[in-house]
Amino acid sequence: MSIVLFCVFAAVTLLATVFLGLREFHMLQLNGYKTPEHSWWMKKNWKRYILPLALLAGQFVMAALGAKAPLVIAFTCFNAVFIVANKPGRKFKKPLVYTARMKRMMTTFFILIAVFYVFAVLNGKLSVIECSGDSCVHKTFWFTQALPYILVGTSLYLTPIFVPLSNLINKPLEKAIQKWYINDAKKKLASMPSLHKVGITGSYGKTSMKFYLSELLSSQFETLKTPESFNTPMGVTITVRRDLKPTHEYFICEMGARRVHEIKELCDIAHPHDGIITSVGPQHLETFRSIENVVNTKFELADAVQAAGGKIYLNGDNELIRAKAPQYKNAVLYGMSEGCDYRASDVSVSDKGTEFTLTAPGGETCRYSMKLLGEHSVQNVLGAIAYCHGIGIPLEKLVLPVKRIAAVPHRLQLLDKGGDLTFIDDAYNSNPSGCRAALAVLKLFDATRILVTPGMVELGEKQEELNFEFGQEAAQACDYIALVGKAQTVPIYNGIKDAGYDMERVIVADTLGEALDKVRALPTDKKKIVLLENDLPDNY
Repeated sequence: MSIVLFCVFAAVTLLATVFLGLREFHMLQLNGYKTPEHSWWMKKNWKRYILPLALLAGQFVMAALGAKAPLVIAFTCFNAVFIVANKPGRKFKKPLVYTARMKRMMTTFFILIAVFYVFAVLNGKLSVIECSGDSCVHKTFWFTQALPYILVGTSLYLTPIFVPLSNLINKPLEKAIQKWYINDAKKKLASMPSLHKVGITGSYGKTSMKFYLSELLSSQFETLKTPESFNTPMGVTITVRRDLKPTHEYFICEMGARRVHEIKELCDIAHPHDGIITSVGPQHLETFRSIENVVNTKFELADAVQAAGGKIYLNGDNELIRAKAPQYKNAVLYGMSEGCDYRASDVSVSDKGTEFTLTAPGGETCRYSMKLLGEHSVQNVLGAIAYCHGIGIPLEKLVLPVKRIAAVPHRLQLLDKGGDLTFIDDAYNSNPSGCRAALAVLKLFDATRILVTPGMVELGEKQEELNFEFGQEAAQACDYIALVGKAQTVPIYNGIKDAGYDMERVIVADTLGEALDKVRALPTDKKKIVLLENDLPDNY
């Protein structure tokens, strides 16, 4: 009976370990395989670790009382809770991807788990000699002591620790593998001396700039850009090794960073000839720690470009960028402000698109129209035009390519669903400037204007203050406001209330689906325009 009980306990616990492990690996992957970020995430979500810690402590009771059947059955039931809580089938916005790195890490993890099971089995045998009078009998008892159960249980309860531990164990191997791939990408880039490389970075707007510049350059040259959000060293490396062809003339490399010197790391791979900095703002402050670190990191691109003798194109409407620009002799400013080398004026916006006039450094002007919504979209298109004109493309030749530019997916993308509902999908935005611009676009529409948002994250100590201000601004632009996530949207709710908004028009929902259901049910005589502002990943 003891063997059967142990086998059932071990099977349930192993399945629970697999399911819980997959969940933890998913979160680690969403945290970029960065142990410090994952540790911070664990600290923030400490409540989900109460049960494993309680059960780990509870095993001391088993140690004191022995492997009594009621106790083992109770722990088996508790472990079954992990199976139910973490069972596969739940839909994620970005599911776990079984990359080669993930498979290697999982292998290390299961080796750690196997060690506990091996020791449990080895300690499952208890031999005693019972003597009665002159005769002694050797008796063997299987799994009647607590230690084997404690070893197996510990492997489950410490899974949240073993997952990042596996990442740390594999770190030297992963670094060696990454180094090989990065060096291979460098060799490929070095073998194409005629390829012109353009780096793009910024706290926000870099992905949009990448798409717009690619659209314009592709009208004249064979152009490759890093896809989607491939803005990390391995993302750039994969793009170069997989997609770069000898026929390509331009390579547009988006560069993202969450820490100081990460832009320099990307520049050391791509060695850009020219660069564009779209913005500098309070983004990823939890890892950058200060706005000064953000500025210096973004301008690592300018340093690399200046060393290469190229030009750095800077958003002259951004105060932090403008203050830093005089340090660079090769800087070209673009924007709507006085003193910009490439300046937009006579901007006309509507719910159909945007028009503006561009004035080049020599005084030449050209009128452009585009389908993109909002005055803020002029900045990035202006930067793309400035770069293209800087390499010799006449302004007139860019009129049709600008007109063809479509909204980048999930960045103020207008989605007409038919009936009385239209979405402005701005789900990838999570910064004060972008949120302000999105609200300005929403105000363009003669309709029932509805905001759906979980708020902004990764803003460090300023997160509560900036979300409060977001709430105040939303109150001036929206007929209804739906907040997703009761706890994290409290600052927005307070900002809305502080603005004197009718709080009966505020919806607070646990999930995006619940919020949208309530939005669809709102009574209105007009068409509904729903701004989806930011969509937090699964680790928030």
